[in-house]
Amino acid sequence: MNPILKDIPLSFETERLTLRAPLPQGDGRVVNEAINRSLNELKPWLGFAQVAPTVKETEINLREAYVRFRKREAFRYLIFHKETGELIGSTGFHNVDWEVPKGEIGYWVDTKHGGAGYITEAVKGLTELALSHIGFRRVEIRCESMNVKSRAIPEKLGYELEGILRNESPSVDGTKLTDTCIYSTVR
Repeated sequence: MNPILKDIPLSFETERLTLRAPLPQGDGRVVNEAINRSLNELKPWLGFAQVAPTVKETEINLREAYVRFRKREAFRYLIFHKETGELIGSTGFHNVDWEVPKGEIGYWVDTKHGGAGYITEAVKGLTELALSHIGFRRVEIRCESMNVKSRAIPEKLGYELEGILRNESPSVDGTKLTDTCIYSTVR
């Protein structure tokens, strides 16, 4: 089946959260505020957090994510608290390969919402969506070996650590080589 015909929900809910694809316009300000508020925690791990983005840059990025979602190339979801409507962070699938089919989950949390289990809940929901609804046969989570908080997510959810690729990629600041952990779950 051509992936463009895949029925992939623009939003879905978990117990406490609503996960929604970026809108064609208008999410830039709230996402930008969360990124800038969380720069110190995101900077060691994520390339987009090396320099504080402008609202315009964030809006462009989200519009591009919306297009990739519609083209079935990647699936970014913004995470909102169901009761308060506050933005919690972002998650989604990148490196989607429809031949397998599989995808890799990435995520980040607004610092003010860290430690409440929101990302674990969102990734659990995303994993269930992938394996039961989208039809992925494999879901991966890759993260730097020293990123203990990021590693805790797949470990809590029962993903299997398949291996650690040593000196696999440069650190986001380009000063050293880092090891990458590969976690997966399969159907």
